[in-house]
Parts: sequence; C-alpha cells; structure tokens
Amino acid sequence: MKNNFETVTLGGGCFWCVEAIFQKLDGVEKVESGYSGGKIKNPTYEDVSSGNTGHAEVIQIKFDNSKISFAEILDIFFKTHDPTTLNYQGADYGTQYRSVIFYNTNAQKQIAENVKKQIEDSKIWENKIVTEILQFQNYYKAEDYHQNYYNQNKYQPYCTIVINPKLAKFKKEFSGKLKKE
Repeated sequence: MKNNFETVTLGGGCFWCVEAIFQKLDGVEKVESGYSGGKIKNPTYEDVSSGNTGHAEVIQIKFDNSKISFAEILDIFFKTHDPTTLNYQGADYGTQYRSVIFYNTNAQKQIAENVKKQIEDSKIWENKIVTEILQFQNYYKAEDYHQNYYNQNKYQPYCTIVINPKLAKFKKEFSGKLKKE
C-alpha cells in the first residue's frame, strides 16, 4: 500500500482561524496548531506573542494527497486569508501573524511558487502577495488549550466575530471539498 500522506506547515494569521478551516477539508487527516520559523527552542505562546522570537503562529497539516493535492491545499490557503498584508491579519499585528508556507520538499517548494504566481496572476487580490515560501526548519506544538480551539470555544467572542465569517465564506466557496459531517 502506497503512503499518500504529506505534511506542510502554514501561517496565515491567528492559528485558531487557519486550524478551523483546514479541519473541515476532506483528505486532511490532522491539523495541529504550533509555532515555526523562529530562533528559540520550545517557545511558549507568551514568547511568540512578544514578536521577538521570529516564530509565526502556524498550523501543521497532515493530508492524503490521493484525496486532496498540495496545490489544492495552497489554493484554499491563499483564498482564506489575506496574503497581501505584511505581518498582520485583521486585528492581529506582528511577525507572528505573517503569511508563510514552510515546505518540506523541493516538489512542495515548486508547487508553492507556482500556486502563488497563479493566484497573483488571477488578480484575486488587488495588492502584491507577500507570503513567504521558506524551507521547513522547526516546529513546536502549541499549548493544549490552543488545539482544536474553535470547536471547543465556538461561542467565545473571537470565534463568533472573526472565525465564523471566515468559515462561512470558506464553506460557500469550497463546499465540494468539505468532509462529510
């Protein structure tokens, strides 16, 4: 039996928002919130929130590429956050909220560059895409209370005000890619 699983680490603002979207995709086996791209080992949320560690809030996705391709994952990534804003998403500011793709293989790097160019060429976004495409170097799982955050806190103000509208837009645009509930 062939192993069809790949892993990618993506930062698109607050990890709660990105996690909530990718958990709903058919072919996504696991989504975990964490920190990546920085210079200190085993950072805490407080460390990363300071903006001084170099880490971004990220999700690490394990997906079955026989059900959903890496290019499809990235298409959804680019369309569910604003990849044209440098170091912020919505009301969240700082390098920890930057738009970034941490690739694991040269093939992933090439696909990421191609999808980024296709999205730019399509003019979906008015401004230039600033998403970084960087080789994966480190990842640290976020604290347990950050895992599966939206599903456990749906009625918290951040979830109702920020995440719910993103999820509604995502579900409408990508209805054919959702897990069966």
